[in-house]
This record gives sequence, C-alpha cells and structure tokens, in this order.
Amino acid sequence: MFQNKKVVVVMPAYNAEKTLLQTYNEVMAQGVVDKVILVDDASPDNTVKVARNLPQTRVFVHEKNLGYGGNQKTCYRLALEEGADIVIMVHPDYQYTPKLIPAMTSMIGNGLYHCVLGSRILGGYALKGGMPVWKYIANRFLTLTENLLIGAKLSEYHTGYRAFSRELLMKLPLANNSDDFVFDNQMLAQIVWYGYTIAEVSCPTSYFAEASSINLKRSIEYGFGCLSTALVFRLAKMKLAKNSLFPAW
Repeated sequence: MFQNKKVVVVMPAYNAEKTLLQTYNEVMAQGVVDKVILVDDASPDNTVKVARNLPQTRVFVHEKNLGYGGNQKTCYRLALEEGADIVIMVHPDYQYTPKLIPAMTSMIGNGLYHCVLGSRILGGYALKGGMPVWKYIANRFLTLTENLLIGAKLSEYHTGYRAFSRELLMKLPLANNSDDFVFDNQMLAQIVWYGYTIAEVSCPTSYFAEASSINLKRSIEYGFGCLSTALVFRLAKMKLAKNSLFPAW
C-alpha cells in the first residue's frame, strides 16, 4: 500500500520463464506492491509453472496468443477488478529495473500525475544499456514526429515501463485499441487526448539474450502504426476526421 492506495504490478508475459523470478523478487523487494498479476499469452515454455509458485500473484492464462496489446487489455481489466488504485506495468523479462516502482508510485499516489513513464532516453541510458543503434535512431525519429503531431513533449513514446492511476485506466477506451504492439502508442495518444499530463523518470535498461524484442519486420510495422496513430490524433483534434481511438468527450 501507498498512503492507503492499493498498488498492483501487472506483467504481460510471453516466454519469460528464465527472467520471471528475478523480476518478481525485485518487484516485491520495493515494499509497496500489494499484488502481482501475470497474464501469460499462451507461452510454450514454463512461464506459467514458475508464476504459479510466486506468492501474492494472480496468474491468468490466455488459451491462445492475443498479442501484446491484447495481453495488456487483460492485465488492466484484472487490475481494476482487484481494486487497484495504482497500476504499474513491469515486463517480466527484466529489461526495466523494478527499483523505480517506489518513485513512480509516489508520483501517482501523491496526486501529482496520472501516468508516469520510465524513459530510456532521459539520462542517455538507451545506448549505454545496449539498445541497437538502428532502434535508437528510429525511436528518436518517431518521437520527434509524434511530439509534433500530438503536441506533447515526451522524450520517448516507446518504453514498456508505465504506471497509471485507477481514474485514468477507467477513462481510456482501451478496448478500441490494437491487440498488437502499437497498443502502447495508442494508449499514450489517448492519455493526451483526454487532457492528462504524462510524467517521465529516467530509467536504466538492459538488452540481453533473454530480454524480449521484436524483429525488424515487426518494428517497421510498429513504426508505421505509430505514425498513423499520431496523424489520426491530429486530424481528430482538428475535427477533420472521427476515429474510435479518440472519441468526443
């Protein structure tokens, strides 16, 4: 708990058996997390077996793979069902350190923000942590374009380390979003659409063999999806087009 607010960590999991325990132990070592919800997206490995031995953990298994966005939809639905006041998404591949959980929790729990991102770009951690140069360049290009079209000033839109308030998650039309990786981008655009401010904290990150990553083809598809989301946002803002991602409010 943090100031009588229930803190739930959600883990969208796929083939995470090798890194799940390390991630979980560090999450719980922070001393503020009440519950972990792990949603397994039909992993062929032993992720579920490992998860079911973890205390204070609810495990939900998709019978078939629904995609990264589809996994997150289940994560947030279950977190709200658990009565979470603060929800933090932590990837179980240990790419992002759980040691920032107390800071992110505090920023939301004290009413300062409704969304906090762990940014790999702030502090120059991306390349130091092993991010491939081509991914870094793509990240910078997409973020610049998105900031121009969406009107925000984020250091990056592509981190998977995120914290949200209950109020925010209940407000967003997440069911309208993609089930693929562009879900992350659509969600941030929706947060700006509804007038919320997004905060960022500098986050060290690590790239290694067990850390999940998408291939070049999927990365290109994701990039075009991000650009499309930003363009649709701008057209909706100018009242030139209607889209279910950005309904009138």
